[in-house]
Amino acid sequence: MCTAVRFDDGQNNMYFGRNLDWSEDYGEKIVFAPHDYHYTPAFNAEDKNHPVIGIGIIVEDTPLYFDCMNDAGLAVAGLNFAKYCKYATEAVNFTTNVAAYEFPLWVTRNFTSVDDVQEALKNVTIVGKPINDRFPVATLHWIIADNTRSIVVECTKDGMHVYDDDVDVLTNQPPFPQQIEHLDNYAYVSPRTGKSVKWGSSELETNQDSNSSQGLPGGYGSMARFVRAAYNNTHYPTQSGEDANVNRLFKTLSTAAVIEGTAISANGEFEKTLYSDCYSTATQTVYLKKYDDMAMHSYAVKDFDASSNQLQSK
Repeated sequence: MCTAVRFDDGQNNMYFGRNLDWSEDYGEKIVFAPHDYHYTPAFNAEDKNHPVIGIGIIVEDTPLYFDCMNDAGLAVAGLNFAKYCKYATEAVNFTTNVAAYEFPLWVTRNFTSVDDVQEALKNVTIVGKPINDRFPVATLHWIIADNTRSIVVECTKDGMHVYDDDVDVLTNQPPFPQQIEHLDNYAYVSPRTGKSVKWGSSELETNQDSNSSQGLPGGYGSMARFVRAAYNNTHYPTQSGEDANVNRLFKTLSTAAVIEGTAISANGEFEKTLYSDCYSTATQTVYLKKYDDMAMHSYAVKDFDASSNQLQSK
């Protein structure tokens, strides 16, 4: 279970982040790939060397990013999509072939805008190739965002699909079009308190303290989290300044965060929001909160050695 959110501050700055919900961590860290770092693509993809900062693990000198952002302010997050995900089983001739494990890295190393990514994806095959025998292929879909908009990329049994994401939110299954259609069931929800109404000759007075936003779904299921995140993200008033916008992002994510003990996976383990993060294009900074740490930590691109050709982690 995971939730991702994007918004802009009206001043051409994007704030983008996600909750990563799972039963155990992977030893993930902040990973910075500088301009002169070189990785070997799995197939025939390019590497145009945009510096990238994100959260993930390093395997065989390759960053496996869970989410990341480049120096142009283009960001990506991968979310679990196990029930519907279906990658190509092998490379396809005359297309750009990208292994699923390197997809966030490929996007952020090579492009500067969502428009550019969307155009390139017209000739891309995402291949279900693992990086090695120890790490199976993660079944994901992705939200890709910049200062202007976001898209969702899904690979299913009938191929790759790219969707405009007008609510700037992504959770898990079902496929994105069904999530958007499901929002229609909540078109009546409003932040305004209601007025008194008549049922026959009886006048009913609304409870002015509790009926705003009445009807939002509870629970931690993907569709419920999608509705809550979309509602809160689109209704949150525009903020000014870094602190206020970072706070907005974390407050919105908190409405979809999973508390330990409230979600049990099929194997009997508790799932929880292991971390929440926020990427700011205004300051090229990642803000990170972990489940067992009340403090918020920040990691700016300027804190790393941009002149190096090596991956760096903190």
